[in-house]
This record gives sequence, C-alpha cells and structure tokens, in this order.
Amino acid sequence: MRTTVTLDDELERILRETAMRTRRPFKKVLNDALRCALESQAGAETAEPFIVQARPMELRTGLDPAAFNRLSDDLEAEAFLETTRTLIDRKS
Repeated sequence: MRTTVTLDDELERILRETAMRTRRPFKKVLNDALRCALESQAGAETAEPFIVQARPMELRTGLDPAAFNRLSDDLEAEAFLETTRTLIDRKS
C-alpha cells in the first residue's frame, strides 16, 4: 500500500542513518520500526499486571523496622570511616 506520511525532521534523520548503516531501503527500515513498535505496544497491553503479595513482617512488638535501616546506615558509615583511616595511615 502506498501512503503519504509526514515525519519529524529528527525521526527522518534517524531512519535514514539506520538505512545507510544497515544498507537496507528506507521503506524497509520504516516498516520494520513501525512493526516493532506496534508489536511491543500490543504485547504490553496483553501482559498480566504485576501484583505484590503483601505479607506481615511478624516483628515483635516494640521493634521499629526503620531502626534497622538506621543501624545499617550507621554500620556502613563506620566501615567507610575505618577504610578511609586505613588508607590515610598507609599514605602517611
């Protein structure tokens, strides 16, 4: 089928560069790009939605889950400082 399509300048440049780089006709590159985009879009519509199955953390009463993150951050900072001190001592 023959039709007239108005392309953005940037899109035309990309399609022409791809055609030259792959040594394929412009028409083939355009058709392949459209086909690929439409097939991937159709696949995304039919994909099943991702559903998170939430579970209770079963922490003991009084334990704050955010405290675990703070503890982890503190330990990481201490390890960084120790490594930095070691490197500085080696240079001295």
